[in-house]
Amino acid sequence: QVQLVESGGGSVQAGGSLRLSCAASYAVYAMGWFRQAPGKEREFVVAIDYESEKIYYSDSVKGRFTISRNNAKNAVYLQMNTLKPEDTAVYYCATSGQMARMMKGDIDYWGQGTQVTVSS
Repeated sequence: QVQLVESGGGSVQAGGSLRLSCAASYAVYAMGWFRQAPGKEREFVVAIDYESEKIYYSDSVKGRFTISRNNAKNAVYLQMNTLKPEDTAVYYCATSGQMARMMKGDIDYWGQGTQVTVSS
């Protein structure tokens, strides 16, 4: 079983930046982030494959968020810039054996979630 440990959430004003980190207990193929705002369903944010060759962003974060990974550390990072109040949510790290499955929400393991709050 893969354990995912997230860090880096917090509170920031609109226009600010935050960086999330997620460390896996061992190597996994696809890693990514989902988020869930109060009263809403969990939604896909971004996914990256093992080689960092395939990266997919949701339209809502494209151009503002950047995902990267360090396979030597089994880690994935999410740099979030130009944050908006609508980015406020609990962000979950996730892994899957296939990119297509991850983007559909078919997840093998979830992290515990980290709160991101953006004030206007």
